[in-house]
Amino acid sequence: MKELWTTMASLMGVLAFFQTLLHTVVPPELRFVFLKLFQRLFNCFSSYCYYEITEIDGVNTNELYNAVQLYLSSSASASSASGSAAAANRLSLTRGLNASAITFGLANNDRLSDVFNGINVVWEHNVTPRQAQTFSWRPMPEEKRGFTLRVNKRDKPLIIQDYLDHISEKANEIRRKNQDRLLYTNSRGGSLDSRGHPWESVPFKHPSTFETLAMDPDKKAEIMSDLRDFADGQEFYKRTGRAWKRGYLLYGPPGTGKSSMIAAMANFLGYDIYDLELTEVNTNSELRKLLMKTSSKSIIVIEDIDCSVNLTNRKKSTGASDARSSSGGPRSGSGPTGLDPDSNTGNNLITLSGLLNFTDGLWSCCGSERIFVFTTNHVEKLDPALLRSGRMDMHIFMSYCSFPSLKILLKNYLGCDDGDIEGSVIEDIAEVIDETEMTPADISEVLIKNRRDNDRAVQELLQALQGRVEKKKSTRPRRVMEPEEEEKRALDSPKEVADVATSGGDDVDVSYEKSGKDESEDNGIN
Repeated sequence: MKELWTTMASLMGVLAFFQTLLHTVVPPELRFVFLKLFQRLFNCFSSYCYYEITEIDGVNTNELYNAVQLYLSSSASASSASGSAAAANRLSLTRGLNASAITFGLANNDRLSDVFNGINVVWEHNVTPRQAQTFSWRPMPEEKRGFTLRVNKRDKPLIIQDYLDHISEKANEIRRKNQDRLLYTNSRGGSLDSRGHPWESVPFKHPSTFETLAMDPDKKAEIMSDLRDFADGQEFYKRTGRAWKRGYLLYGPPGTGKSSMIAAMANFLGYDIYDLELTEVNTNSELRKLLMKTSSKSIIVIEDIDCSVNLTNRKKSTGASDARSSSGGPRSGSGPTGLDPDSNTGNNLITLSGLLNFTDGLWSCCGSERIFVFTTNHVEKLDPALLRSGRMDMHIFMSYCSFPSLKILLKNYLGCDDGDIEGSVIEDIAEVIDETEMTPADISEVLIKNRRDNDRAVQELLQALQGRVEKKKSTRPRRVMEPEEEEKRALDSPKEVADVATSGGDDVDVSYEKSGKDESEDNGIN
């Protein structure tokens, strides 16, 4: 054994001598040429090809590197949990900003095998010290990081493009799953934050889901199906030549759950929310810039749009507009200002045309997979141009609490079903609830106050419902417009109608504005 070690030491010494002699005799340029020739010969006889994905591409971060890192984190965690032979020996654990889960990753200079469509590939994470850098406007990291993908040459045409696309899609899914959703709002007066963005964000923690939403189950199922079709409809929108976006209008009385519906939509799809405050936007140009800074897979919300800017029905306001025009004032929704002259929003110059381009014009196509949601308590005040399909594709009436909705609230707040409540009481509630026109918010308040005593909560709820019915009967009856009729009036042209007499015998003057010329031709709005 001693002789063997002596022989090996002698060989190492000889190799060191020849290496020193080679570096002394052979110039560096010639050594570099020999090295390149050796690599080419090796590549010719090798059955594999290699792809380098570095962390820094020039002066910018390589997004593909981040995608591969996230993708391999899921593969590494799955292999580690299953004890697979392909599992890496060492894993790094990280938790990103606003992330709710720990992610796995390849440690420095470690390898991991992966399979895609039955083809085996090998990833290696390379980390090497970076050479001392000269002066640079952007300091580089001390270490040079990158991934090396090894693929068999015969599999190269079958895997490379599809595999990288698969990695990008999987990484986006992991990112949405691990990172908490964010709620954005536009900065006051269009100011920029420290990163140059016009949006400020906080983590979105709203617990509302479609399961807890007090709404008719059939209507909820319809909305969920529509959202699911939208999220899975990339190929459909591409094939039909439509922008990958969809608009929803939520309308109804206050307290019927419009904000909770938006939160449920965001939690269902895993999208961020951009709460756009129009009163803080000064011009149409600023509105477009805000839109350009929103991300894909997001919900852009404008709440109480009828109270933000003057987007009232142009046909109904024709007379008032003409009067203001004759006196030198701006016309509603189409002049240099889109605001109500009586409002206190000052220098806001958003026009109806600008908002329509925001939702359905060329600028609405600068991103993909985005949902626009408008809410209002008075749908009849909105211009028909804003309500048509392509802008607001689905109109959702958030109604007063019905019996199916009440059962959901009883389950949420009291944890009881129909069978847990006395039969006569639940029958009395079912008889009067449709007449009371109580919102889910009002009923929830009754249940919250008595949530520690189910019997007392139900009895007090019944008393509140019966009291509301008696109060309605004691008041003077009047004709109530159905939601569908109310929306139809907002969409159709106004007509001249005669005075309508109420059933009680008192004459009530119900008059409508005369239909004037459609201003859409003048404003260029369809």
